[in-house]
Amino acid sequence: MTDERSTAGIEWRVSPGLVPYPEALAEMEARATAIREAGARELVWLLEHPPLFTAGTSADPAELFNPQGFPVYAAGRGGRYTYHGPGQRVGYVLLDLDRRGRDVRRFVHSLEGWVIGTLAQFGVAARRAEGRIGIWADGPRGEAKVGAIGVRVRRWVTLHGFAVNLQPELSHFSGIVPCGIAEFPVTSLGEMGVAAGLDRFDSALEGGLCRFLASLRGDAV
Repeated sequence: MTDERSTAGIEWRVSPGLVPYPEALAEMEARATAIREAGARELVWLLEHPPLFTAGTSADPAELFNPQGFPVYAAGRGGRYTYHGPGQRVGYVLLDLDRRGRDVRRFVHSLEGWVIGTLAQFGVAARRAEGRIGIWADGPRGEAKVGAIGVRVRRWVTLHGFAVNLQPELSHFSGIVPCGIAEFPVTSLGEMGVAAGLDRFDSALEGGLCRFLASLRGDAV
């Protein structure tokens, strides 16, 4: 049963099970339109997908190998190829930047900060990396990507968001060059020996929501 409630005036939705990607994409598109045209509530939607790849607007077909034969979907967001699957917490963030500040760069920076601050609560020293998209940390195989960021802004409403690797099957990432970065591996909290189930991670995210929203106004870093 989907958990829906209001946090900081925003609908906070947690969907159980594996949500098909086309269903999630259609819901995001419809909600973004409703936010812009009908004053619908903003939404933070947490979910998992079955194993699949999504292609951003800069996706290079040469970076898709897909030996497992997972479905591939055009996402409409920025970026290149990304994997989604069980054990990964995906967060779709639909906010109205028309009233929260028309600053896309600040939105992305704040979104990264929200994820980094959440990971810090589990003892993970995650960070941004100059010139590289995503959230990075030191894993057993050296510096590695632990989270992906990919957004779209349509009529000043944000779509898509982040994906954090709690304990996905890391071998599935071998079907792509994740986000076009081949020089560094992908890691997870599980590989780092950090126990963080979906419920605990979601609770930590929710606890940082107000700070994230404040940072969009420039009230917090």
